[in-house]
Amino acid sequence: MKLTQLLMACAIAAGAPATALAQDSYPAKTIKIVVPFSAGGIVDSAARLVGEKLASRYGQAVVIENRTGAGGAIGTDYAARAPADGYTLLLVSPSHAVAPSLQKNVTWNPVRDFKAVAGFGIVPNVIVVHPSVPAKTMPELISLAKKSDPPLTYSTAGMGTSNHLAGELLAQETGIKLTHVPYKGQTDALNDLLAGRVSMMPLTAALAIPHVKAGKLRALAVTTAKRASVAPDLPTVAESANLPNYEVGTWFGLVAPAATPAPVLNQLAADVKAILAMPDVKAKFASLGMELDPQSPAEFDAFVASEYEKWGKVIKQAGIEPN
Repeated sequence: MKLTQLLMACAIAAGAPATALAQDSYPAKTIKIVVPFSAGGIVDSAARLVGEKLASRYGQAVVIENRTGAGGAIGTDYAARAPADGYTLLLVSPSHAVAPSLQKNVTWNPVRDFKAVAGFGIVPNVIVVHPSVPAKTMPELISLAKKSDPPLTYSTAGMGTSNHLAGELLAQETGIKLTHVPYKGQTDALNDLLAGRVSMMPLTAALAIPHVKAGKLRALAVTTAKRASVAPDLPTVAESANLPNYEVGTWFGLVAPAATPAPVLNQLAADVKAILAMPDVKAKFASLGMELDPQSPAEFDAFVASEYEKWGKVIKQAGIEPN
C-alpha cells in the first residue's frame, strides 16, 4: 500500500505544471530589466528604483540593461525574444505602443508579445509657449494658430515621443495646423523654445515648471486627463479647450514576454505593487515628476492595448509614413 501511494505521489509530481514549480523556486538567479533607452533618463531611473527594491526583496541581483536604438524598438525586440521565464523584464513607456506604427521593421506587437506586470503612473506634459507668443490660454492659442501663416511651430524630443503625440493630437482635435520641429531630446528642443526659435512645446512638467516660475515660459495647460500635482492651478487641455478626448502623457510600466508563466507574473505583480506603495518610492517618483497611479496587470494590459489603437489611428490620420 505504501509503495502504491509513493508511485501515485511521484506520478502527480511528474505531472505537476511547470509553472507551479517555477513559482516555488522563483527567483533562483539574476533578474534582468531591459531599458530600451540610454542610462540617466526617466525610464532608466524608474527601472533602477524598482530593480533595487526587487533585489532587496528577493535576495537576488536585479541588473538594468540599457539596449538603445530605433526609438526603443531594439531593446523591446530583444526582450520579446528573450526566454519567457520571468528573468527578463522590460520597462516600457509610450514608444512601446507607438513604435509599431512609426517603424517598418518592427516585428513585435505590444499586445500580442508581452504581458503586464504593473503600470506605474504618468508624467504630465505642459503646453508652454515662448513669452513672445500672444496667447495666455488654450482657446487663445488655438485661435492664434487658426489664423497663423505660416503655421505655429512646436518643438519635441523626436518622432513618436509624448511631446510629438501631444502636438499632433492637439492639431487633429482642433483642426489647426502646426509645424512639428523634432530634436534628439528634450534639452535641445527646450533650448530652442527658450530662445524663441519655436513657438510652443508640450514639455515634461518637471522641466517646464521652473522655467514658468522664472518667467522664461508661459504655461497654458497640462496634457493629462487630470491636473498635475506640481501645478494644481493649471487646467487640463481637455477642460480649458473643451476637448474631452484629449489626453497625453509619458506613462511607465513593467512587462514580460507573453509566455511567462502566470504564477511568476502574479508574484512579480504582487511584489511590484508592494514596492510602489513604499513611502520612499512614492517620494522618488514624485521627484521625477511622476503622478503615481499603479495599475494591475489586467488594467495595464488594457491600457497598453488602448494606447496602441489610439496612436495608430492618430499617426495614420496625420499621414505619417513608417520609416
